[in-house]
Amino acid sequence: MTRVLEFVVALIIVFILAVIVGLFMPSHGHIQRSIEISHNPQHIYDVLNNFRRFEDSTGAGLRALDPSVKFTLSGQAYGPGATLSWQGDKAIGDGTLVNKSGDIDIANKSTVTWNLTNDWHGKNKVFTLEVTPKQSQRVSTVTWSYDVDYGWNLIDRYSELWIHGDPSTVIQYGLGSLQNMLAGIANVDYSKVDPGLYRSDATPVLLVSTKAPRTVDDIDTAKGAAMKEIQAAMAKLGVKAAGPTTTIRTEWGDTTFTFDLAVPIDSTSLTVDGKSYDLAKLPPATSANALPPPASAKPASSSSVASTGSAGAPASASSAGAAAENGPAPGGLDKQNRLVIDANVRAMMMPATEVLAASWTGESGVEFMVKALEAYAGTHGYKYNETVAPAFNQLASLPSVSDDDQIYRVFLPVQDAPAQTPDQQAGRTQAFTALDPSIWSSASAQPAASDKKGAEKSKKPEARKKPGHAKKRHRG
Repeated sequence: MTRVLEFVVALIIVFILAVIVGLFMPSHGHIQRSIEISHNPQHIYDVLNNFRRFEDSTGAGLRALDPSVKFTLSGQAYGPGATLSWQGDKAIGDGTLVNKSGDIDIANKSTVTWNLTNDWHGKNKVFTLEVTPKQSQRVSTVTWSYDVDYGWNLIDRYSELWIHGDPSTVIQYGLGSLQNMLAGIANVDYSKVDPGLYRSDATPVLLVSTKAPRTVDDIDTAKGAAMKEIQAAMAKLGVKAAGPTTTIRTEWGDTTFTFDLAVPIDSTSLTVDGKSYDLAKLPPATSANALPPPASAKPASSSSVASTGSAGAPASASSAGAAAENGPAPGGLDKQNRLVIDANVRAMMMPATEVLAASWTGESGVEFMVKALEAYAGTHGYKYNETVAPAFNQLASLPSVSDDDQIYRVFLPVQDAPAQTPDQQAGRTQAFTALDPSIWSSASAQPAASDKKGAEKSKKPEARKKPGHAKKRHRG
């Protein structure tokens, strides 16, 4: 009996000591980890300010603890109000993150805070992520901290001893995965791009597959030759241009640009060699590269604002002016299920799709805009696959406009995107205006761009390049 009493007294003493120690333990817990990432701070901030890339970036810590965890998005797509919930096993349980605030200051320090609800001990649990640029914004320090209040709950206060367990694991894994994910995004500055999300309409087009060395002059020459063939086909078919000339990227190589030049037309019914064909009833494209980008673009909630077309990789013709060898006859279908008009010209119906788009003035910057849209889609969680649906651009101004003043609308087909980009929601995006089809109908009867440039050069000898002058490298 004495030993039992001694044991009970010992327990009471231990309990009292535990209470006393607990009273002196901190009522607030804090840990933080940092990593240096060689990437644009705007990109890092955008990834953190939405949860659409959480699963393969900052959420990798939860995935490491529970490979079968399931994530669910709700609330806003970007910024405060964006919400992510997860359902996991006993290792991580269930939880929710809510984007509480975002404060961007690219030149100094940008901050994003997430409110956390899960079964970790404590209350008022908050993740704070700070992005501080270094070395002219080529390197950024990302600091991820976790704060929690324990109050007078002694059990919660003792849990502070394990704060370097799961919370630290989630943070450490998340920072490493964030760095790896950003490595796959082009490190270009899109801060002044202000793109928008639009919905395209299905559009009938005539197109020619071609390629050229990556110089402005060579690409313009290839476009001019392709346009001549398309204009001849339009005259033969009795159709008119119904939208701006469109360039679809098939492959942007180290030295060669392979692309399709497409012109939207005003009819889906064509008569080839005396037989009628309905482009809307053609079988869908079967090649991996043959599901091309959009046709006309319009804001998701408004009327149509643009018209375009695209195609996949070259079929029987690899360049404008090159006759197809052993290819299908006119009226047949090529390998991509496009209607053959003649040796090089094809017709097809471009499917409706969702696009991320922005405008650019000047031909030489189009390729930069494509990279900027890819980076923007990557940081905001919009899925895209240029092998299936390549980027393309429309010449929104008439060909008679000088190269430096030509306006291009650049499109990147995307999937799983919200109704608007953050730039649209903030009113920074300049909405696309409708393009009058009659303008392009009359323009299609004009000489090809290369011919017009040749005429301009003949009138202005001083504009010609000097012998041996290096060709301007084409960036888009």
